[in-house]
Amino acid sequence: MHDEAPGEWKKIASQAAACGVFGLAALACGRFFPAPHAWSWTPTLLLALSCLAGGWDAAVDALESLRERRIDVHLLMLVAAAGAWSVGHPEEGALLLFLFSTAGAIEHYAMDRTRGAIDALLDKAPKQARLLGSDGLESVIAVADLRPGQVVLVLPGELVPADGEVIEGASGIDESNLTGEAKPVDKHPGSGVSSGTLNGWGRLVVRVTKAEKDSALHRIVALIREAQESKAPAQRAIDRWGDAYAIFTLSASAAFFVLQLFLGRPALGAEDSALYRAMTLLVVLSPCALVLSVPSAVLAAIANGARHGILFRGGAAVERLADVDCICFDKTGTLTAGEPAVAALEVFPADADRRRALDALLSIEANSTHPFALGIVKACQAEGASVQPVTGLSNSPGQGIAGSVGGARWSVGSREFVGGHDLPGAPVAAGAIVSEVWASDGSVIVRATLVDQIRPASSPTLAALHRQGIRTLMLTGDREEAAAVAARQVGIQGHLAGLTPDAKMQAIRRLSTEGHVVAMVGDGVNDAPGLAAADVAIGMGGRGSDAALESSDVVLTDDRIERLLTAIELSRAARRAIRVNIALSVGAAFTMAAIVVFKGAPLTLGVAVHEGSTVVVCLNGLRLLAHRARRGA
Repeated sequence: MHDEAPGEWKKIASQAAACGVFGLAALACGRFFPAPHAWSWTPTLLLALSCLAGGWDAAVDALESLRERRIDVHLLMLVAAAGAWSVGHPEEGALLLFLFSTAGAIEHYAMDRTRGAIDALLDKAPKQARLLGSDGLESVIAVADLRPGQVVLVLPGELVPADGEVIEGASGIDESNLTGEAKPVDKHPGSGVSSGTLNGWGRLVVRVTKAEKDSALHRIVALIREAQESKAPAQRAIDRWGDAYAIFTLSASAAFFVLQLFLGRPALGAEDSALYRAMTLLVVLSPCALVLSVPSAVLAAIANGARHGILFRGGAAVERLADVDCICFDKTGTLTAGEPAVAALEVFPADADRRRALDALLSIEANSTHPFALGIVKACQAEGASVQPVTGLSNSPGQGIAGSVGGARWSVGSREFVGGHDLPGAPVAAGAIVSEVWASDGSVIVRATLVDQIRPASSPTLAALHRQGIRTLMLTGDREEAAAVAARQVGIQGHLAGLTPDAKMQAIRRLSTEGHVVAMVGDGVNDAPGLAAADVAIGMGGRGSDAALESSDVVLTDDRIERLLTAIELSRAARRAIRVNIALSVGAAFTMAAIVVFKGAPLTLGVAVHEGSTVVVCLNGLRLLAHRARRGA
């Protein structure tokens, strides 16, 4: 179904409509041309046309399955319809195929809606851009031809053509197609903008930083399409037993037919015949509703999440997040704003060449993706430092980065990594969340003291998680002093500080061995091992590194930590829908099967219950498209 063309449900609905029209016409002709009227063959012809229209799509799918040496529900329906003809009830065969094709159209419509919610993102992608040349002249080119480093003009009311950085102008940007948040976001020189977002009131000049295929919009769409192809565990279990169940249904119906013959029932004839009752059993046992019970809910949850800035990277993530009872958080950029400002920039000894030291610090930090790097770069530039060539660059995750600048080997990172001395702390406000970045070439030491802020939504989010009985823990590579201050301010239940990436991973594994279902929320390269070790990895997608996003099962595209509550609520709603769907589909099938076996039932009733449960399952899953998070989530 993932590979079908958009709007496939319209074709199937047309076939179902034709099936219904021919069937009603057959009933009408049967009244006007009863046997032995010369036109008495007309109802039979119309019923044949009805079955042809209603069974065409099923026949195509059944033939494809047989080529793969599989038996699926389409073949079961065709066999049941043929059985109705053989016992002299072609009108019931037509009714069966009409209801089956109608349910199929509803099923395809539900899936088409989930895809449409995703494809709508790409529909908002701009196709052309106003390119500004080095001479200041403007030209219009295709967005696909834009390259990093080029400069584009975005006028009020236009879509931003590519991911980039504002270099001139100010405006408000509507990012709702990526984040689900309709409130405009202020942009000014130095701010990042994303492809497909809507410029508000100002004229912006933007330097392109990513080609179209690497843009945030295209990355989000790629992640969601990947998620749609990834099946949930419950769906994999159903698929694994699907062929066996179809064979069981055929075998059970055949055995029931033989048993009825043994009990003295006629082979053919009216509703009391062995074949009629066997065909009814075949219909009620067919697993249409069961097959749809999981994907109808999972795909709708994925589409709903995408509209609200939450990317579930597959059905497994949708199901598993509902079971999480312990969540580990990175500190910087997750619980905190992730934009620490440099409160002090010190160079030791006092008579050292400050400009040379800051040039080296700036040059190396310009090559770092750490959340502290941007603030340090801005502070160095404010003092007039300039970027110098760096050679032999090497990265030690969780510790720091090193490279040669001006013939000297500089290390930038933790105090232990650079071999810094124990110095008195820089004066900062009481209660501030303080972090330090050190740099040294062996003779000169630079210390950058940074102050971060707790996200306003962090404390309410953690409090809501605690009310749900979910344990919370902060894992950070920062100093114990900074970790303790942050933990106290945010209200988290526990924290571990000074952790390397491997230590974070080991901490998560310990929690798993204690029986917890663990989720990890992070945004940096340092978090990637921990994200990989968690049962559910949750990445902060706004500023999150590619390594963190590739390790994530769920991505919060706008970095809003409160979206975590929405994701958990949506996951639990999907799980409830899946359980209801499975109970409904299995209950309806086996209840009707018991009635057919022990008491007998008309084929019409079996068809109505079978197709009715299929429609209800589809609609119950489709309901998640309109699911709304509770206030505060």
